Amino acid sequence: MKKNWWRILIVVTLTGALLYLFFRSANWHEVFAALVDVNLPLFILSVILIPTHVLSRAIRWKYLLQHEKKYVSLYNRFAANAVGFTVTLTFPGRLGEIVKPLYLAQKENMSKSFVIGTAIVERIFDIFVNCALLGIFLVSKPLYASLFQIDEEMYSKLSLWGIIGGGLAVGMLVFMLGLYFFKDQTLKSIAFLLKPLPQKISDKILSIISEFIQGLSFFRSSKSLILYLAWSFIVWLAIIFSYWIFLMAYDIRVTYFFLIPYVFLLMVGASIPTPGMVGGFHNFSKLGLTTFYGIESNRAMGITIVLHAVQVVTVLIIGYIILWREGKSIFYFKKIGEEPKT
Repeated sequence: MKKNWWRILIVVTLTGALLYLFFRSANWHEVFAALVDVNLPLFILSVILIPTHVLSRAIRWKYLLQHEKKYVSLYNRFAANAVGFTVTLTFPGRLGEIVKPLYLAQKENMSKSFVIGTAIVERIFDIFVNCALLGIFLVSKPLYASLFQIDEEMYSKLSLWGIIGGGLAVGMLVFMLGLYFFKDQTLKSIAFLLKPLPQKISDKILSIISEFIQGLSFFRSSKSLILYLAWSFIVWLAIIFSYWIFLMAYDIRVTYFFLIPYVFLLMVGASIPTPGMVGGFHNFSKLGLTTFYGIESNRAMGITIVLHAVQVVTVLIIGYIILWREGKSIFYFKKIGEEPKT
């Protein structure tokens, strides 16, 4: 209980600090004016595009899962993503990242450890693709230098974040490849480390790790790997497109390619483990809008508030409809996200 209170206090303090940074010096009259100054048809289109993010992830997931089970329901894959996002947006700590694979494993009667392994692979590829897109943007600077200006300090920060993120993704990818292709050696090493434990417990741990490694089996198929990587780019290019439409609704006319650094910043902000991405998403969105596109601070605040709200509300509506259909509570999924996995 005491540990939970400390965790809550840390999350509340972090969220409060980020919101303070976002809202300080706000002129609320100008912020509100920015909220309502919108092209309604384009705005509606941008909202309609939000569920395609969940759908494209569900389609992509197939290439990881098919090595364990040939046919996994598209609806269950979609529902798992939607419920996972709903839990992440409702509670701190990104519990939805665990709920998502556990939900699908339960629905499809699959190994939990295997499906969790695929979910980890998915996150690694998300980081990798975002860093790859940012890298393409940064090295293309000589081609657009006269059309799109970035402050040198911000350019340096983007480069640093891209290198760190790319290095992290590549490092995790190499580690997981090592786990898979040297499975026997890995299991022998882990078995040696588990010797002090009772045989029953060590056997259970080894079984879970073995199933987890099996979740990486798509690495053995070059076709699956290429298709999954291609779909990863499709997922993120589609996300960029939805942001492009949204910003056009607020009369921010930016070339599609120039939204790459903004979306990268949103990914960084969204990774901060506050409830509903509150604070982190807001600050990094405001930073991107003001720095990259010269948007006035109060207008950037108003646009960011709407962007965050429509994304969260749309995903929560989808998630809660699925929960209602299944007769489940959001707290049920919070609980399974916090329970030890076996």
